[in-house]
Amino acid sequence: MKRYNYLLKLVSSQQNYYYKYNIMNVHFIAIGGSAMHNLAITLHKKGYQVTGSDDEIFEPSRTNLAKHGLLPIEIGWDKKKINSKLDAIILGMHARDDNPELIRARELNLKIYSYPEYLYEQTKNKTRVVIGGSHGKTTITSMIMHVLNYHNKNFDFMVGAQIEGFETMVSLSESAPVAIFEGDEYLSSTLDLRPKFHLYKPNIALISGIAWDHMNVFPTFENYKEQFSLFIEQIEKNGELFYYKNDPVLNVIVDKSNNKIKKTAYDVHPYTQKKDKTFLIYKNSEIPLEIFGEHNLQNISGAKLVCNKLNISNDEFYEAISHFKGASKRLELLNENSDTKIFRDFAHSPSKLKATVNAVKNQFANKELVAVMELHTFSSLNANFLKEYNGTMDLADIPVVYYNPEVIAHKKLAPISKKQVSESFGNSKLIVFTEQKDLIQFIESLNLKNKNILLMSSGSFSGINLIDFSKKLINQ
Repeated sequence: MKRYNYLLKLVSSQQNYYYKYNIMNVHFIAIGGSAMHNLAITLHKKGYQVTGSDDEIFEPSRTNLAKHGLLPIEIGWDKKKINSKLDAIILGMHARDDNPELIRARELNLKIYSYPEYLYEQTKNKTRVVIGGSHGKTTITSMIMHVLNYHNKNFDFMVGAQIEGFETMVSLSESAPVAIFEGDEYLSSTLDLRPKFHLYKPNIALISGIAWDHMNVFPTFENYKEQFSLFIEQIEKNGELFYYKNDPVLNVIVDKSNNKIKKTAYDVHPYTQKKDKTFLIYKNSEIPLEIFGEHNLQNISGAKLVCNKLNISNDEFYEAISHFKGASKRLELLNENSDTKIFRDFAHSPSKLKATVNAVKNQFANKELVAVMELHTFSSLNANFLKEYNGTMDLADIPVVYYNPEVIAHKKLAPISKKQVSESFGNSKLIVFTEQKDLIQFIESLNLKNKNILLMSSGSFSGINLIDFSKKLINQ
């Protein structure tokens, strides 16, 4: 009992200290999310008093939060954590509107921010760069961050993947004059059903392309396209938009925009390929890259324009970009030997899938490509959306699709059959699996001599550790 009373006094004295000296007290409802826990860590580093709750916290969020002393002592919601001394509540998309902590926060009339609202609040006096698009936005954001970091520039950021050289996926500071944000079109919170990228009000914006996604939120392509039109209207006065010139849908949207901003189109960067290596062509020079694929050459062109706008010279850009190795799970090389390379990629939507398959096959044209894709998202498992995948895996020598019927049931969708999947992809070579063990057995049975493997999913193929699996395949 004495120890319990001592701990109560200690907690009380700490709360009084933070209140007395006007240190911000922030509570996260659904702190375990990928973006949410990174924001919690960066505010903690800023000196804020940070607390949080969640009903489930997975890795790597659990370890990362524990490292900084932010992991909740107990899993679950507790309205007692919500009090009038909190300066802000940050509400994650995972939390529902009947969340007891949210209900209590609204009773106390506390300031409740969605994740993107709070990022804007922290950076409203800075130059905000927002990268949007159905595909490539994570990679372009990562490229810009890499170049700025390479040249020791001070900037805030938020990106949807782990990048080499950065401890967290979010950083906010008092001193940085610029903020680089990946602009996700998914919804902000249960209280705010606007797409995240509508809330950042960029000074500099980029749209990489538009291809229908998130069918559960945007049931028609027209509705989905409208979100990008609205995004363009949010660009600040005297701002600038960069956009990919060869996307016909995007071009129509840009042309129809009434926002009087500067609009600049970009194309695929000039390049050459020698054996398995890609080189940028600049001033009659060939600059070697660590990455490959035409979609990445589009991404580089867009990233260069943004960096130029941020006072990075062409020479500085090319020096830095030659060392860029890519973002986590974006055409990431898991393992290799003299015969085989094994990649993984986040590709799940039709446009991403096709771009990734084509990139690997075109880069390594002399090797057979085993392309394995998991249908995992709400859209991809929807029978009405499946037809969007037609032709996306045509360049693969051995195209494979896996889906788990239990995931379909969990998402409360109508069942789909192997025949439906095969007909939707329109590929006579396609092999479809619904059992993880059968998928593993098939891949392990392949003779991998002169073959590359590409594993694509926003999930994990029902729990396969892809790093360990790639090691096993390479060493078999």
